Amino acid sequence: MRLVTWNINSLRLRMPLLEKLTAALQPDVVCLQETKVTDELFPHESVRALGFEHLHYKGMKGYNGVAILSRLPLSPVVDTPTWYAQEDCRHVAATVHAPGGDITLHDFYVPAGGDEPDPETNPKFAHKLAFVDEATQWFAQQKPARTVLVGDLNIAPLEHDVWSHKQLLKIVSHTPPETQRLTQWQQTGFVDAMRRFVPPTDKLYTWWSYRNKDWRKSNRGRRLDHIWVTPDLVPELASMSVLEEARDWPSPSDHVPVVMDIHLQT
Repeated sequence: MRLVTWNINSLRLRMPLLEKLTAALQPDVVCLQETKVTDELFPHESVRALGFEHLHYKGMKGYNGVAILSRLPLSPVVDTPTWYAQEDCRHVAATVHAPGGDITLHDFYVPAGGDEPDPETNPKFAHKLAFVDEATQWFAQQKPARTVLVGDLNIAPLEHDVWSHKQLLKIVSHTPPETQRLTQWQQTGFVDAMRRFVPPTDKLYTWWSYRNKDWRKSNRGRRLDHIWVTPDLVPELASMSVLEEARDWPSPSDHVPVVMDIHLQT
């Protein structure tokens, strides 16, 4: 099963890029974040024309929004929480009926958190911390198995997940209150699948700011996009790649797709 996670930063605007991605990689499942489209306007026909017959999504106008596109049959998970008491379309989950057995798949878009890393003065940062706390508490009660969690988690937890650990310690996405919380969430039953292929001592990024005119030359990246799996799926992880060239596609997202191949036992 080839799985892709990508903050596409507007599905309708970047539909040609999704077509390009699908043609190049032929993924079985694509998880998108920041689709920025209401459910009524979701481009069903265009997405199904790419081979994704099975869809599960939640969207709103102009921002947020998550979607699971699949060639494999899906059953929506409908009893997920309303995080932070807000219906802001940041999480969708489904059971993927895959060869070798069902897999539960969670697709998250964690709040970015604004600019000031102080929950007392910045409600967006308070929202982000509370969101991660709630997710941690919920997953701690679930005892997940055969589960994959992906998405734009908007936190770069490790030293080499950012271009400069020292300079970004007070920058939202890499502050200790965020990284500690993300680690606690992961410890509810998950393994950092990307770092099974790229050791923590090596740099690994999935996002480069639009502000960098020459993003390759400056290479001031962060790993904000993640793939976690439960330990029972670790032996089935086959390969992982970050599609950096997508950052140079026409009108690109500032995030690039992450690709994971899972050799499911049948």
